[in-house]
Amino acid sequence: IKYAKGFDIQINKGYTKLIIKSPYPDAKQYQEFILVSDKKMDFDGDSKIYVPVKKLVATSTTHIPMIEILEETNTLIGFPTTDYISSQKTLERVKKGQVKDLGNEQDFNTEVLISLQPEVMIAFSMGKSNKLYQNIEKNGIPVIFNGDWLEDSPLGRAEWIKFFGALYNKNDEADSIFRAIELEYLQAQKIALQAKKKPTIMSGVLYKDKWNLPAGESFTAQLYKDANTDYIWKTTKGQGSLILSFETVFEKAEKADYWIGSGYYTTLEELEAGNAHYQQFETFKTNQIYSFSKRRSENGGVEYFEFGPMQPHIVLKDLIKVSHPELLPGYEPYFLQKLD
Repeated sequence: IKYAKGFDIQINKGYTKLIIKSPYPDAKQYQEFILVSDKKMDFDGDSKIYVPVKKLVATSTTHIPMIEILEETNTLIGFPTTDYISSQKTLERVKKGQVKDLGNEQDFNTEVLISLQPEVMIAFSMGKSNKLYQNIEKNGIPVIFNGDWLEDSPLGRAEWIKFFGALYNKNDEADSIFRAIELEYLQAQKIALQAKKKPTIMSGVLYKDKWNLPAGESFTAQLYKDANTDYIWKTTKGQGSLILSFETVFEKAEKADYWIGSGYYTTLEELEAGNAHYQQFETFKTNQIYSFSKRRSENGGVEYFEFGPMQPHIVLKDLIKVSHPELLPGYEPYFLQKLD
């Protein structure tokens, strides 16, 4: 594992050890699972999982592209709130009843989940104590915490493809997929260094009178850095979001060159209706506001949230095209689109 900090894979003779180092924020304990392909292998305990996994439940849309690219779409049999899914392939399986909707992710329909008898559940958690997951484990279903969302680098997030590769006994395929992503990302990063200027970047929007934007140690801030831009909050601490007042943001970002990531707003009209004060920014006046939320599924699921973490090379190229349009002639941004 080259970039991801949250997990490790140890391949041994006859078995693989999957170690989850960051199952939830500030975790003090690891999760360890023994992945065995030969059912005659003598390993005792709850941590044994037979691979390749044939039936699983996932809980985050970021898991779906990784399952699909490994050509294991048919193994997904349950998911909470399927309305959030963007993938057309998986939505078709939902319509056919092949992927069961398990209800709200904070309050699963455990009866339906247990009746599906998945071999494993891929979950995410905010903390150690979770009675819901403990109940599922008591019914003999291993719960593995996927911490891709805790990674602070774009390539670290994408490298979780190897986590799924281990579960499907497709380590070589996962390595190959990741190497291709890494190569494209690093090539784009080199191209960005050719830029003669570093435009300033502001980000985020108001939510209940507080402005949410990426902290300086987040994977989003890393993307802005790799695109050779000057993110205004790049020196701040934290891997999540900063919560600021409008006045604080306006003081620093009034004259920013680009506004990247305007929440769920996809038109200037929507943005203005959300808060008339947005018009005061130079980016509004020059029409340099861009959203990751314009591409959506028929149910309204935002493609970027599902596919972006596994395609950081595309996100990076989108950012480079917007901030340094001369560097990628002929390239059309996929996720990042201007508000009109």
